[in-house]
Amino acid sequence: MHIYHGFEIKEIDALAETNGLDTATLMENAGRSIFEAMRERISTNQSILILAGRGNNGGDGIVLARYLKQNGYNVDLTFPLGESATDVAAKHLNYYKNCGYEIAERKDTYDVIVDALFGVGIRLPLPEQVTEIIEWANAQNACRIAIDLPTGVQGDCGRVESAFEADITYSLHGYKPSAFTEGSVEYYGDKQALTIGLAQSGNWKVWQKEDVKRTFPKRPPNGNKGTFGTGLLVAGCDEMPGSVMLASLGAMRAGIGKLAVATTSFVTSIMATRVPECTYVHNGLNLLATGHKPEGYKAVAIGPGLEDAEVVEKALQTLWNSELPLILDAGALQKREYPTRQAPIVVTPHPKEFSMMTGLPVEEIQQNRLQVASDFALDHNVITVLKGRNTVIAFPDGQLLVNPTGNVALAKGGTGDTLTGMLLAFLSSYDDVKAAVANAVYLHGASADYYVKNKAAATMLASDVSENLAYVMKEFE
Repeated sequence: MHIYHGFEIKEIDALAETNGLDTATLMENAGRSIFEAMRERISTNQSILILAGRGNNGGDGIVLARYLKQNGYNVDLTFPLGESATDVAAKHLNYYKNCGYEIAERKDTYDVIVDALFGVGIRLPLPEQVTEIIEWANAQNACRIAIDLPTGVQGDCGRVESAFEADITYSLHGYKPSAFTEGSVEYYGDKQALTIGLAQSGNWKVWQKEDVKRTFPKRPPNGNKGTFGTGLLVAGCDEMPGSVMLASLGAMRAGIGKLAVATTSFVTSIMATRVPECTYVHNGLNLLATGHKPEGYKAVAIGPGLEDAEVVEKALQTLWNSELPLILDAGALQKREYPTRQAPIVVTPHPKEFSMMTGLPVEEIQQNRLQVASDFALDHNVITVLKGRNTVIAFPDGQLLVNPTGNVALAKGGTGDTLTGMLLAFLSSYDDVKAAVANAVYLHGASADYYVKNKAAATMLASDVSENLAYVMKEFE
């Protein structure tokens, strides 16, 4: 479940050949893996078209066609751009012919269409002939399957002009960044990464359920409230009391031992009846702004519902000098430089906030979500949680995780506040900072996924995320 740039795939292939695993073997492995995955979804009575290109992606299609033929499937292998131009693909085509199979002419209709035209080396704009083939395929009433990535989609970014609209994409060895960027993700359909016989390694990967299970801390039976951390939440103003409430509920449901809330007196009067488990710090934001250092806490979250940017910035100057992990959201997110410190800083922008922080247009951010988040984390030495579909978690050491959970039900005010509370809880109770951040994001999305199993996405409230945590976390606890 790793994620690779196009140049990394080429380096991996070259290293494999140097070590004795040649390209022809990798192509054989790829075609066989695609066949094994496809046979779970298609039947022998369906008509299948393989659109093979002239390069190695087309070679994968040739091997796939051979396995399909050998197992009784009704398949036409075609070369709309001409036969194989690379030596390796040409050898597999020669073997295909020597097995007694012929190259076919494209018919009018098929049940399944396989795109094996281009791989990660594609460049835009597409030739007119390729565009015409894609438009024909997209217009067919067929299941569309892409090998590695849909033709027309670039591997490393989400800029698309015209592309094959896949229902399923079988990514070879690992995913490409464009499988998680806006503008291109829709063209992938269902994504599945397939092994081709190479070891998985790299700094970028998808954070999966198995990763959460592996890193989810066990709660000792003799634990007390101090065992699970005391966090400080600095949030809210009289006009936005809900942000504090949602963040507090998120923290409490995520298992924090004690939560202190620094907010206004008016908000406190509302909060005390809704979240009686919290304690309150009177005039906490102004105390931080005047240099009063927080003591007795494991982590601090600041920003939800805060409007006075000048006071927040002064409070942050105090927090920079502490040894506490910091979570910055909403009103604490600005375009600034960050100090070098031992304890981590976590920033949690949505794309519009990230645009303000970086000066990049939102469209450019969305088309390059992984890369821009990674660059920001490296340049500013902060953990960057770029929210949205396929939330990106980038670390200052170059590691990057993509979160696969969540859905459009989260597109509602207050869900980000809930995530801030969950991050505070996990950073207050985990020893592993990376796991704390990744698991908070994963479980936040999983709670929304749990909700939509039986209810309409449009009806979910931010508070429902916290309520559903009780059920979602049970699987891991």
